[in-house]
Amino acid sequence: MPASQYWADSYLHKIITADQAVKLIKSGQRVFIGSGCGEPQHLVQTLTEQANSFSGLEIVRLLGRETASLTAIADKTMDTSLNIRSIYLGSAKSPSIARHKRFITPMNMSDVPSLFLSKKLLLNVAFIQVSPPDDFGWMSLGISVDVTMAAARSADLVIAQVNPRMPRVMGQSFIHANYVDYVVEHEEELLSVPPTREVSDAANEIGSHIARLIEDGSTLQIGLDAASQATVRGLSNKNDLGIHSQFITDDMMHLYAQGIITNQKKGINEGKMVGSMAVGSHNLYEFLNDNPAIDFHPSDYVNDPFIISQHHRMVSLNVAYCMDLTGQVSAEASAATRFAGVSGIPDFVRGARRSPGGKSILMLMSTRQDPDGTLVSNVVSKFDDTAVVVPRGDVHYVVSEYGAVNLFGKSLQERVIAMITIAHPDFRGDLFAAAKEQGLIGLERSLGEAVKAVYPVRLEETIEVNGEKITIRPAKPVDERRIQEHYYSLPKEDVVSRFFGQKTIFARKDVEIRSQIDYVNSLTLVALVGEFGFGHIIGVAESMRLSNINISEVAFSISPEYQGKGLGKLFLHKLASAARESGIAGLLAYTFPSNQAMINLFRTLPYKVKKQLEDGELVLTCRFDELA
Repeated sequence: MPASQYWADSYLHKIITADQAVKLIKSGQRVFIGSGCGEPQHLVQTLTEQANSFSGLEIVRLLGRETASLTAIADKTMDTSLNIRSIYLGSAKSPSIARHKRFITPMNMSDVPSLFLSKKLLLNVAFIQVSPPDDFGWMSLGISVDVTMAAARSADLVIAQVNPRMPRVMGQSFIHANYVDYVVEHEEELLSVPPTREVSDAANEIGSHIARLIEDGSTLQIGLDAASQATVRGLSNKNDLGIHSQFITDDMMHLYAQGIITNQKKGINEGKMVGSMAVGSHNLYEFLNDNPAIDFHPSDYVNDPFIISQHHRMVSLNVAYCMDLTGQVSAEASAATRFAGVSGIPDFVRGARRSPGGKSILMLMSTRQDPDGTLVSNVVSKFDDTAVVVPRGDVHYVVSEYGAVNLFGKSLQERVIAMITIAHPDFRGDLFAAAKEQGLIGLERSLGEAVKAVYPVRLEETIEVNGEKITIRPAKPVDERRIQEHYYSLPKEDVVSRFFGQKTIFARKDVEIRSQIDYVNSLTLVALVGEFGFGHIIGVAESMRLSNINISEVAFSISPEYQGKGLGKLFLHKLASAARESGIAGLLAYTFPSNQAMINLFRTLPYKVKKQLEDGELVLTCRFDELA
């Protein structure tokens, strides 16, 4: 174009029809199609209608929900007319993906732009969709910047469908009219995916567990799934959250509108909600239009683990399709959208873990239904032919509706126990037996009462003592070693007081009964300080139902440096409340007559406390139907 020619004059000469655009493609060429909800549907439909006139055409795209079935043409012509290269990293278990898995190119999203820009994968033609040019000739890729920008910059021939409904999204989303070869002006509704209005109880449970792990001021990446939506909706009591995510969704828009997402404490790109693709409703697309609080960047920036790691308290939230007992992760494109959300999981898992105060969280529904209606566990003993999206060494937090575990730094045996505790109770016994057969866990081990137990998250509580956060929660089988360490750390006099005699060995079988509990007839509470999954236990409170009298016997031990800080009272009142909920009639404790602290502790309960000497020991009892 001559330097003196105004861009608008040149633009007018570039306008052609979709039919003319498709005729510019030659057999044997490689054609990129713009991704996600930004797919240029009119151009794709025209290409589909004329596909039989080509041979050896290769279509490059992210896995997506097809608006015109190019794969059907590939099947019909036995890949003669065209072949498809779908960039996708996840599982091909679902039938709709499995029958076309020959087209899958497994790649991390952060690597795709360089594949195009380096010409290692030469793109002859790029079909993209943009907003109308502004007064200076700039057109926005709108809701689909991701890998589309790299394709537009590297393709030999760029054909842009100009759609007035495409929002102008701020950031690195603009391409100038001078750098587009042809323009097809066509107005059409953008692809939209309305948010799921109702999510399952399991998804809501997962959301409640995760909300406890997310701190104020965190920066979030959130995948696409009903469990993700439930999690986002569970963040309504948080403050100053930020977003750096492959996808921007309706739920993020709502949290921004409520002032929960402010993007002010991200540490990088502060004040900006950063993404590379929007998947949602038309209301979301209107929200993005000319919004200075939004920045879209290509995937080699948004998904770069180095960029991700620079955020303050970066938290990645992604959905796993299934996991094995050692922590390997399989993921799959969302059944509702088919967009390639899973391709970004490894990038964010690794980046978030390296962030100061960061966390990588994987959400896992404990079960799914097979096509024949059979309930199947999503925790499996081992993978056979399943694609591993996240290796077990990269896995951090895993959350199902049955609880949360931290696998980082854990041995295979510890991982097995952790994964089984968050599996569905109906499958725990079989998983435990399979783990023994594989040599992943000692043959002498058992799960005891925990095999069917449902973790009572309602009993969790975090308090602050002298500026230090202490978490009080029910014990889990994964706490066995830490309870053992707690007992070994107690002074001799405290051991005597707790166990009524000298005790120097705390064998595993002695500790098992305190961590493998059913939370009804047996309940152990622990107090922890430190990071979730690595905190050390500073207090243990135990309750065991005596079935013959329907009263629970309780006992306590608290590390010396935390005594006198109100933990004993908190323990006792929580045990009393839990016992009443379980239909237990009262509490009982054995102690030394000289243990005035224990006597005073029982007196803090709102019930009549009876004292009785038995063989030199003092027995304290109270009944819940006898108020003080």
